[in-house]
Amino acid sequence: MALLSIVLPAYNEEQNIANVAEVLSGLLEENGIDYELVFISDGSKDGTYAEILKASEKNPRIRGAEFSRNFGKEAGIFAGLELTTGDAVVVMDCDLQHPPEVIPKMWELWQKGAEIVEGIKISRGRESLGHRLSAGLFYKIMSGLIKIDMNASSDFKLLDRKVVDVLLALPERNTFFRALSFWAGFRTESIQYEVQERKYGESKWSFWSLMKYAVSNATSFSTLPLQMVTVIGLVSILFSAVLAVQTLVRFLMGDSVEGFTTVILLLLIIGGFLMLSLGVIGHYIARIYEEVKGRPKYIISKVTENVQGQVTGSWKRGGEYRK
Repeated sequence: MALLSIVLPAYNEEQNIANVAEVLSGLLEENGIDYELVFISDGSKDGTYAEILKASEKNPRIRGAEFSRNFGKEAGIFAGLELTTGDAVVVMDCDLQHPPEVIPKMWELWQKGAEIVEGIKISRGRESLGHRLSAGLFYKIMSGLIKIDMNASSDFKLLDRKVVDVLLALPERNTFFRALSFWAGFRTESIQYEVQERKYGESKWSFWSLMKYAVSNATSFSTLPLQMVTVIGLVSILFSAVLAVQTLVRFLMGDSVEGFTTVILLLLIIGGFLMLSLGVIGHYIARIYEEVKGRPKYIISKVTENVQGQVTGSWKRGGEYRK
């Protein structure tokens, strides 16, 4: 019988763990789907991992791990993928804003031959105006930079085991799961869903965290910002050439005037372009630096008793996990 794994990255989700475990377990058992739930506590500062332990003790199909510190959602997703053993893997948020009732439909599409089933948002649910605007800006930036429509996409998706193996084989440290699943190809189907309300807690994403996430993912997945530096340089040269011609014509006509204001503006514009270009190049150099160092994406400090096998970046002693 085929096994479905569900990866649930969690950061300070103490209130949600027990409810998520109960809801997903009940749904999957009701639909006759053999399953495992894999929780990853991303260096949570509350009792998230303690709740994962409790859930694991109640249900042996629930497993989990805790990072030594906060490594970010991308690291949490890939750590979860490493821990899965299922024939298909669903990645979803730990707050049930991704509706569980969609999972059986994803499973059905997978059984019919789909290798990736994308969850497509048709509604973002109830959000504050600030969060809605920041999220909208984030998706517009990402869509433009990586040339993939990210407006309705999400991390809520089902992957066939072969797709999971491809993603885990990628050597890069800076990953963008949502875009990499598009990049990987394979036979893809989509299913629509509406974002649900959180039962407990609040979203951990702020405007600045979304913008930082956008910049990090854009520079790790796309070279377009580097190409934009060239465009900025060409615009600057063109602007300078126009001013040079204008100044020369006025000089030859004996109508030259003091150009202090023009010179200052020109210096400010070129200086701004240079600083922006250096900033973009700096981000890429930082990515190269991080990749060259070869540090793991994450470090696992604790795992539940039912976790087996090797996990990249975890502390081990004699091949076994250090409890």
